[in-house]
Amino acid sequence: MKYALFLCTPVGGEELGPEEIADDPRFTSYLQEVRDRDLVKGGARLRPASDATTVRVQGDEVLLSDGPFVESKEYVAGIDIVEVADLDEAIALASRHPAALGGGSVEVRPLWE
Repeated sequence: MKYALFLCTPVGGEELGPEEIADDPRFTSYLQEVRDRDLVKGGARLRPASDATTVRVQGDEVLLSDGPFVESKEYVAGIDIVEVADLDEAIALASRHPAALGGGSVEVRPLWE
C-alpha cells in the first residue's frame, strides 16, 4: 500500500536545504535505510513556506497571497511517497524520520490507488 509522509517543520525551526540534508547523519542514515529497502517511490523537499503563493478563488476573482495557506505552528517542508505493507509499517517508518525526531511531525496519509 502507498502512503504519503508529509514532513512538517516547526515555524521558525531549522530549515535544511538539499546540501545540508546530504551532509546530516540523521538524514543520511534514514535515507540509506529506506533506499536499501526500496520503500520510497517518490517525493520532494519543498522550499520554505515563505516562498509559497496561495491561490484562492472567490466568484470570478482569483486572489493571490504570499506565504503559507494557513496560520500554523508547523508547515509542510517535504513529502515522501512510500510503499509498505500496511499502516503499521508506515507509522514505524515515520517514527524514525528525522523530521519527527527533530521536533517536527510526519503526517501519514494513504493514497488512492
